[in-house]
Amino acid sequence: MEQIKTDLLVIGGGSGGLSVAAGAAQMGADVTLLEGHKMGGDCLNYGCVPSKALLAMAKRAHEGSTVKFVAAKEHVARVIATIAPHDSVERFEGLGVRVISNYGTFLSPTEVQAGDRVITARRIVIATGSSPLVPPIPGIDSVPYDTNETIFEQREAPGHLLIIGGGPIGMEMAQAHRRLGCEVTVIEGEKVLGKDDPDAAAVVIEALRAEGIEIAEDALAAEIRGQPGAIDVTAKDGRVFAGTHLLVAVGRKPNIERLNLDAAGIETTRAGIKVDASLKTSNRRVYAIGDVNGGLQFTHVAGYQAGIVIRSALFGLPAKVRTDHIPWATYTDPELAQVGLTDGQARERHGAKLEVARFDYAGSDRAIAEGRTAGFVKVMVVKGRPVGATIVGHQAGEHINLWALALANRLKMSAVAGMVSPYPSLGEVNKRAAGAYFSPRLFDSKGVKRVVGLVQRWLP
Repeated sequence: MEQIKTDLLVIGGGSGGLSVAAGAAQMGADVTLLEGHKMGGDCLNYGCVPSKALLAMAKRAHEGSTVKFVAAKEHVARVIATIAPHDSVERFEGLGVRVISNYGTFLSPTEVQAGDRVITARRIVIATGSSPLVPPIPGIDSVPYDTNETIFEQREAPGHLLIIGGGPIGMEMAQAHRRLGCEVTVIEGEKVLGKDDPDAAAVVIEALRAEGIEIAEDALAAEIRGQPGAIDVTAKDGRVFAGTHLLVAVGRKPNIERLNLDAAGIETTRAGIKVDASLKTSNRRVYAIGDVNGGLQFTHVAGYQAGIVIRSALFGLPAKVRTDHIPWATYTDPELAQVGLTDGQARERHGAKLEVARFDYAGSDRAIAEGRTAGFVKVMVVKGRPVGATIVGHQAGEHINLWALALANRLKMSAVAGMVSPYPSLGEVNKRAAGAYFSPRLFDSKGVKRVVGLVQRWLP
């Protein structure tokens, strides 16, 4: 066995692991990176990048361009290939990272084996991500099915795609395939986009149904039957949904099976590896970041957590993770974005102290001009500070950035209200939402009117 000693060992070459490895190496640490599959991880190969590339081609088709299904998938492959060099072994070796193309297994609290190498590290970061969860539905093994790890490789357009799961992945793939000419049925055991604001989710659901997507809620899949090209999903309540292809998109599971965590003294929960506020595991030399620690499962969260680890592991400085300022978006059309608390969460936490400011896209001149009036901005405010924001509508994923900035820096609503937006821009909906918060205080206040009256009497 070859023995390697390193300052920092990173297990997993997805977005979080790559961010740690690149940052640490450029700051002078001796860094070793293990990746047994594809560099770039889920985001580049099976998640964010291919899904947005497919949605982009589907949008062109929806707007009238002729887009063949196979051409859309070839576009996805080209996009991945274009971005891949940024995450490649060659690039990271150029940064000074020792890259080992193998999986890692703990031998002890400080040792990890990767093939014929044993790595001893002062600090270790687990960033192995997550994989599609395939529930044990009776009959599922008797039919062919896709997950997000295989759907982008398919070149044959499904005649009728059945999607089990009405979360962000399921809804994005539903709209993309519908716009590329497929019949689509979404089968959701509870509520579609159930983690989001119900009013906002309703806007998305209405839009997708208007495009011809069948959406069945409270339809818990109980049995699957059929053969290639003819698949039936029976719900617990007896409803039967027939299609030609099946996509399973019901959630994720942490990638921990290969790690032999017991040997390292690392505790886990049902969600993933247990970590504290500084992202340390029960083994204080080991951190866990990204999907594998069971928190918010977004690429940008893994990147954010990478920065926390670098501060702690490299500089020995106190660093704690926070989640109140983390945004997320579902890239359907219209998009749905959230940061901080939803309306329901804010009401439960703050009660009577909560105020909700809202502005509808229909009040935006730019939205009217572009025919994009579906949607709204909703801001949850406590004592003059936003504690959450929901946006559903055109480019919601872009517009949520302003509220993410406000929450990250604990700005007041007055900071947004004082911003000057170019006219007519769609981003002005955020300023108008802030204005909706202040309007009652200015225009419906007897005190303000009394002061104005007095001033006008005394002005020369």
